[in-house]
Amino acid sequence: MTSQTIAQATDDQLDPLMVAERWMLDGRDVAVATVIETWGSAPRPVGSHLVIDAEGNFSGSVSGGCVEGAVISEAADVIASGEPKMLEFGVADETAWRVGLSCGGRIQVYLERVG
Repeated sequence: MTSQTIAQATDDQLDPLMVAERWMLDGRDVAVATVIETWGSAPRPVGSHLVIDAEGNFSGSVSGGCVEGAVISEAADVIASGEPKMLEFGVADETAWRVGLSCGGRIQVYLERVG
């Protein structure tokens, strides 16, 4: 895809990393969340991405449901501080039920500011 094509495509038509690149070119502060490990049943595979800007806009998916809400919330801190975070959600964790990962699996998500 050329940069002109990227500019014309909608966010849901693009790979999340292409969305992140476009947002950075637009001058936005961006964080990328990446599923780095899964155990048991997990809604998204290793390598899945969710990109988030400083205003809370997002594209892609690392899990679905409330887990993504928690990742988006954490992204604001990562964007502000520049410090990456490792997040883990699983059924053994009390927060799993609160954020909606009750499928019996666990996921580990690396969240970092890019750009």
